[in-house]
Amino acid sequence: MIFDDAAQYRSSGFAPQVAIVGAGPAGITVARRLAKARIPCALLDAGGRVYSQESQDVYRGTTIGDPYFDLDATRLRYLGGTSGHWTGWTRFLDPHDFEKRDWIPNSGWPIGREAIEPHFASAREILGLPRFLDDLPISDDISRIHLIRSDPVRFGAKYAGELADSALIAVVLNTYATDLAAENGRVTAANINSNRRPAGRIDAPRFVVATGGIENSRLLLWSNETSSHPVVPEAAALGRYWMEHPEFEGGDIYVEDTGAYRAEVDGWAYFAPTPAAMRLNRLMNFHAVIMPRRYTGGKRLLAELACTAPAAAQWLAAKAGKNLSCGARVGLAWEQAPLPENRVTLSSDQRDYAGIPRVELHWKKGELERRTLLEGLKLFGATLATKDIGRIRIDEWIRNGGDYPTNQEMAGHHHMGGTRMSTDPTTGVVDGDCKVHGMENLYVAGSSIFTTSGYANPTATIVAFADRLGAHLAETRA
Repeated sequence: MIFDDAAQYRSSGFAPQVAIVGAGPAGITVARRLAKARIPCALLDAGGRVYSQESQDVYRGTTIGDPYFDLDATRLRYLGGTSGHWTGWTRFLDPHDFEKRDWIPNSGWPIGREAIEPHFASAREILGLPRFLDDLPISDDISRIHLIRSDPVRFGAKYAGELADSALIAVVLNTYATDLAAENGRVTAANINSNRRPAGRIDAPRFVVATGGIENSRLLLWSNETSSHPVVPEAAALGRYWMEHPEFEGGDIYVEDTGAYRAEVDGWAYFAPTPAAMRLNRLMNFHAVIMPRRYTGGKRLLAELACTAPAAAQWLAAKAGKNLSCGARVGLAWEQAPLPENRVTLSSDQRDYAGIPRVELHWKKGELERRTLLEGLKLFGATLATKDIGRIRIDEWIRNGGDYPTNQEMAGHHHMGGTRMSTDPTTGVVDGDCKVHGMENLYVAGSSIFTTSGYANPTATIVAFADRLGAHLAETRA
């Protein structure tokens, strides 16, 4: 069932066992899993069926720190959520991403990847993904990896018919859960605004917050300020440890034989460090990508290379006239260390139409991010040289420690952390089952639960975790 507002929903008499706030990939996945278990749920979405600037305005906010995208442009507020931005790239987090790494502060999940692996098949089905190919070792340090570029799923479009036909899922559009109310360790209701007017509350025995990697923190922070009892009783970590995937082009790459490393049909190829290499070099996880781009004027390129990398220029000259793919670019995307100072906070003076404080995002890349960029490119380049596959010329701004460019992508539009998973409520918000510490009936879904981020585009992992949460709620029904 799909209702256009809260009034239509109330007139139906629908009685949910679970109320899910947010109808993006995580919220829709949880709802579909509950429906399979015959558990009725309400699925609230603050937007409508399609994009509108009026709805999108609620996402305006301020970033303090490094340059970042406009906050109302980096996510979407309508049915299906930010899946409307997804370009199809994805991969599950690696097993070692879940492990404690002593050179990365605050790393280590309370669960291993084996906890979500039973849900990989469901995630692949939901997203229309083939099986991922095994990593292909190139050296002891670097492996060729399979990062899928699939046809991106727009959750609002793909599942609208199923949601409309379901007797167990009530989608309530244009209904903004402004805050949650709690009493004695339980959420009692979601206070709502529907069609831009106060519309009372929605009750349910259990609640799931699935509004996205920024809005999850915003909703819970504001709920803690407005509820007579705390919604997150132990809130030291709430909004903190926020992460992105920094993403920049890093240099020119010259490759003789793309057959040496299993390139994709379009010539793109992805590589990642082995766990041993990360441990030895004390680097965070990253992926390097070769992006073929043919240049003219090979002699000019050779001369430029000779000025900055004579050994590479000598190799290139020796290969001249052979099957040389010169002029490609190499890019790097990497994980960010989870630090408490990177956080989502509430504005003290800016509010949306409903009177809810807008977001202030505090985000800055540190020395470990800079080291992973430079040393990661060096490590990748060393493998290419040792295996006589190619040579890399790292861009000057990286070699000399210059400012990050602002005319590149900057980051992946991947919002992670803020309600991170931890056994310790002083460093996390949810436990290993995605339940908020100190609460009996409140859960969080989406990438805000990520403890660390790896390098993988997060959609597949988000969906696997959401499917797992839906299964857990079905197994522990009241």
